[in-house]
Amino acid sequence: MVCQWFKNLTIFAALLCFTTTCSRANNISAIFIFGDSIADVGNNNYIASLSKANFEPVGIDFGMPTGRFTNGRTVFDIIGQSLGFKIFIPPYLAPTTVGPVILQGVNYASGAGGILNETGANYVGRISMDAQLHNFGMTRNDILSSIGKSAADKLLATALFAVTMGANDFINNYFLPDASNHTKKTSPEKFIGTLISTFRWQLLRLYNMGARKIIVTSIPPIGCCPNQKDLHPSSGQECVAFENRLVQQYNNRLKRLLLELTATLKGSTFVYVDVYRIFESIIQNYTLYGFETKDFACCGKLGLHHGIVPCLPNAKVCPDRSKYVFWDPYHATETTNIIIAKRVMDGDSDDISPINVRTLSQI
Repeated sequence: MVCQWFKNLTIFAALLCFTTTCSRANNISAIFIFGDSIADVGNNNYIASLSKANFEPVGIDFGMPTGRFTNGRTVFDIIGQSLGFKIFIPPYLAPTTVGPVILQGVNYASGAGGILNETGANYVGRISMDAQLHNFGMTRNDILSSIGKSAADKLLATALFAVTMGANDFINNYFLPDASNHTKKTSPEKFIGTLISTFRWQLLRLYNMGARKIIVTSIPPIGCCPNQKDLHPSSGQECVAFENRLVQQYNNRLKRLLLELTATLKGSTFVYVDVYRIFESIIQNYTLYGFETKDFACCGKLGLHHGIVPCLPNAKVCPDRSKYVFWDPYHATETTNIIIAKRVMDGDSDDISPINVRTLSQI
């Protein structure tokens, strides 16, 4: 009886937090996050995968390794704090992500995950976008059981949904030298078309499960990361042009898709986050942001940019991470993430359109 009373009290407190936004000066009830290693906060800790970030020195500035693929907080950790959330949105697969905690949101992101189910097979285990949507469906059922349909519909309609997918579909699929024969024979235009059509159905599925405020990030300039630059030394000090060109083609189609979805799906707001532009501007103006290097991995080994060998357990790291744009051969440092998060929250229409997250949170 006492346990049931405590459970009911806890649910009531979480529901009160939902209805009052816990003194947050916005209308965001919860945050649900879908994505790859850029957003993963520990889901891959619970699956058999070669894509892991649960060892030192990863998380060196977070206080401990957690499964975040950076030295500190992710972009969405920082955005959550900016929106007034007192806890970091927890990973779906953590055994503690149950009960009232899910009413503030859940993170489904997985390192090596992609839009296409076959993406990331080189890392063995990963959670694709389709599988992440399935997991969200399970969370949605739990929310419905916990607070009822009316309150659940309101919570989801006022929640922020963040999706950052697509980079692995290029890096760990289309650009792989050992990609399947089918992929090798596919033209860039057809491959991008497949990504967009698949992603369209996935975003529609998310909408049909109650999402209304949805931000979707473009793919960053992956040809500028230390790994890709070291794998293509002929590019010299410049970014790998053909990779960035294909990414921009995809991003252009993604932006048009989001405009179409907003126009056709009643009550929806799909927001395009131009991470490509934001990241490119950081790289081009890195000294203005206080960085000393724009393309050298703080934790990595071999190659001109230390981009060949990933950040391994007990690896040596740079003494001052705030001076590096890149933490490892693929991922940004927390300092870079702070800059990106600020521009997602308050950026102009060149960074994020049609509105920024600050404005979206007031709707």
